Amino acid sequence: MMGKNDLLIDDLNKELKGILDFWIRHTIDEQFGGFAGEVDASGNRVAKVDKGLVLNARILWSFSAAYNHLKDPKYLEWAHRAYDYLVNNFWDQENGGLFWAVDYEGKVSDDRKQIYGQGFGIYGFSEYYRATGKKESLEYAAELFELIEKYSYDARQGGYLEALSVNWEPMEDMRLSLKDANSPKSMNTHLHILEPYSNLYRVWPEEALKDRMKSLVRVFLDKILNTETGHFHLFFDMDWSVQSNTVSYGHDIEGAWLINEAAELVGDEVLLKEAQQKTLKMVDVFMKEGIADDSSVWYEKDLDTGHLDTDRHWWVQGEALVGLLDAYGHSGKQACFGLLVKIWSYIKNHVIDHDKGEWHELVKDDGLPYGNQVKAGFWKCPYHNTRALIECIQRIQEVHKDKELAD
Repeated sequence: MMGKNDLLIDDLNKELKGILDFWIRHTIDEQFGGFAGEVDASGNRVAKVDKGLVLNARILWSFSAAYNHLKDPKYLEWAHRAYDYLVNNFWDQENGGLFWAVDYEGKVSDDRKQIYGQGFGIYGFSEYYRATGKKESLEYAAELFELIEKYSYDARQGGYLEALSVNWEPMEDMRLSLKDANSPKSMNTHLHILEPYSNLYRVWPEEALKDRMKSLVRVFLDKILNTETGHFHLFFDMDWSVQSNTVSYGHDIEGAWLINEAAELVGDEVLLKEAQQKTLKMVDVFMKEGIADDSSVWYEKDLDTGHLDTDRHWWVQGEALVGLLDAYGHSGKQACFGLLVKIWSYIKNHVIDHDKGEWHELVKDDGLPYGNQVKAGFWKCPYHNTRALIECIQRIQEVHKDKELAD
């Protein structure tokens, strides 16, 4: 008889394979190579759409991670495709680093060096190296690390600049997207430097990388995290003066587990203890303030106006699973696991598209999806949900080796 552990893991594995199958069936660009730049809500490819660096680097990570987790060679086949396209179409042969976007034919359409995107390049290349042992992939990841440190690192104030030009010169408009503030530093970019540095450290444990991971954890604990409220600040000036007053519930819960992951990898017990204490407060606040009556997660809140964005973003629900499980793993708080189960139920009932496949990008307050969203696009990628599922499967297996899940 299957226990609760086995039933949940089986459920998560089934959904993981379903997501990967969607991307194989609907996103392969046979005409121009690589993967489609956009796929609509019904699974139809949209013609002549730019292909973003974030999308393609995350596809590389997702299929590489899927192979590492499931050992099915078909996932490695698509990881090879993603790797080849990223290297051949996005890598800047003259200046190094990765372009921000190419057009549907694979020609450079935006040559800026967004540091967020370089980070995802490291994430994809390092995971592909874990899957294949291909030395060239590790060399690309290491070169990106060195470029970020050379051009983006702020030696005076700490942290990293948002963006640079094609030849790594300063830029006036450093925004990650049109909705973001034009600030020189952001929580989001730092989070997605810490994340790939952690993945790279698993396969390339260099002392310089270890030092930067430690300093990044310190930046989060000392500059980005508001220890009084338990929320991240989002945008900053060069001297870390706060330039925003908005709470992002998804980034809070995602950042909580990524901070702990990095602190654990560098092996600093004092730093890890501090990180776990502070992130556990973040999770407690998240559970009190960010959860709707239907046990889903709201998007964000403007503290100046009091406006609450109640849309349920697919990635926020997925990251909540991992953040809660991470907190449960080092605190034993049953409420964390109980909420995880409820959010997973919400995902199954409202976020997973059981008819067309994959996850709805946005769900309204009434539990119904918006009809004009995409299944794949510049920002809608297979990484948040596949990673959430893989992380949950592996963590549940580890935490609950000898006991059943709590109700």
